[in-house]
Amino acid sequence: MSSKKNVLLMVADDLGKQLSCYGASTIHTPNIDHLAGQGTRFEYAFASTASCSGSRSVIYTGLHTHQNGQYGLASHRHHFVTFDHVETAPQLLNQNGYRTGILGKIHVGPSAVYPWEVTKESETRDVAVIADQANEFFQESQADERPFFLTIGFHDPHRDRTRGGFGNDQTYDSRIKKGSYNADNVEIPSFINDSPGARFELSEYYNSIHRLDQGIGFVLDALDAADLAESTLVIFISDNGPPFINSKTTLFDAGVRLPLIIRDPKIQPAVNSDMVSYVDILPTVLDYVGHPGVVDSTKKRLGHSLLPILGSNTKISERNQVFGSHTFHEVTNYWPTRFIRDRRYKYHRNLAWRLDFPFAADLYGSLSWEDIRNSSDSEIMIGERKLKDYFFRAPEELYDLENDPNEVTNLVKDPNYAAVLDDLRTRLETWQRRTEDPWLYRDGVSTWFIRYHFPAGLKVPDRLDFDAERPGNQNEKHFAGNVSWGADVDQFNGENIA
Repeated sequence: MSSKKNVLLMVADDLGKQLSCYGASTIHTPNIDHLAGQGTRFEYAFASTASCSGSRSVIYTGLHTHQNGQYGLASHRHHFVTFDHVETAPQLLNQNGYRTGILGKIHVGPSAVYPWEVTKESETRDVAVIADQANEFFQESQADERPFFLTIGFHDPHRDRTRGGFGNDQTYDSRIKKGSYNADNVEIPSFINDSPGARFELSEYYNSIHRLDQGIGFVLDALDAADLAESTLVIFISDNGPPFINSKTTLFDAGVRLPLIIRDPKIQPAVNSDMVSYVDILPTVLDYVGHPGVVDSTKKRLGHSLLPILGSNTKISERNQVFGSHTFHEVTNYWPTRFIRDRRYKYHRNLAWRLDFPFAADLYGSLSWEDIRNSSDSEIMIGERKLKDYFFRAPEELYDLENDPNEVTNLVKDPNYAAVLDDLRTRLETWQRRTEDPWLYRDGVSTWFIRYHFPAGLKVPDRLDFDAERPGNQNEKHFAGNVSWGADVDQFNGENIA
């Protein structure tokens, strides 16, 4: 058995909690379940954003997308990339004497900022081929004096480029067993509609998850065969929620509350109910490998290592809130929004609420959306949400998740929740200042970019949007623009501000 402290990070693509270890009843994922049974399964793990590149950048940098510059998708015409000065997992582990590698999907850039030593990028969904590449990496690592950090980016269960397909009609290695799910044996999540198109797509989605699950098993078998399982921290995670309307690209829980399983070979299994964020992943890895940067000296990374709560079934009081930011998916999908979620309430601040909520291309072309838009119902719904409420949203949204887990009834104007609203607004704004968020708006303008004018007496009305009926700024309540930004803002109430 190796004495090295290795790390294996496996990232699924567009996977929600459609796993039997997370309570799904009609899909069976024995390999992921087995991993969950050996490690810590997190019940309240949250992505910061619900878009592939952005979410991966958060995992690799420990910074929210408005901090690291990966505002949207990296590929093709979009070309959002992480800022040159941002430290990343491969860079930090290279510095710490690790052999770093990535297989499969990368979807972040530029390469100079993500300097994996071994890079085998591909679009293959052949998980047996990916496992063979992983096995080669493991075997080479045995002969290397350095420990390793390997990331595997699976393409499943992302949609393919057909209408309704998930890569199941391709020919794969004979070791892969084809899934047999059909439209009659799927669960309809509460966030989408029960329709023929949705049932077909969900069955294909299940079959893609079935292939992913086998890939996880193949990789873990290779790790075990190389006698590395007892020296390797294994992290299994997804980037964002299922590729269906009302989930992916939204900051509703369906898009950002996701699976996270971490197996430390020296820690007992557990099911943990702390609220944790993807900004916690990099600090966890750095903590495990003994990197001195686990606590960021610049105070930009706000996440905390999860190592202290692995193996714990209890809730730690300070881990009771998470934050997130979404700005783009595709380059034409501009719709900046921020959220804070605690145990009971969720608050969304929508900066461009006057715009229609945008469509990701794969969702617009889906059969499930085709069924919804052509519904003969007098009031067209998306899950439990009215169609018009999906596309045309308020500047602020407040939900009581205890009584409204699907975030349907907006309580912003309910006087009974005024104190809750004020508290969450304040906490979100403190976090936006702490993370130097350019999308902290007042009077329809970024307070970050006008902050230099505050010492000279600029008065900004304390309202989110510009009011063309009352454009003046003299006889209004004014925004406190002189409050400090960034590292000068302390954590509040001893709570996790990640």
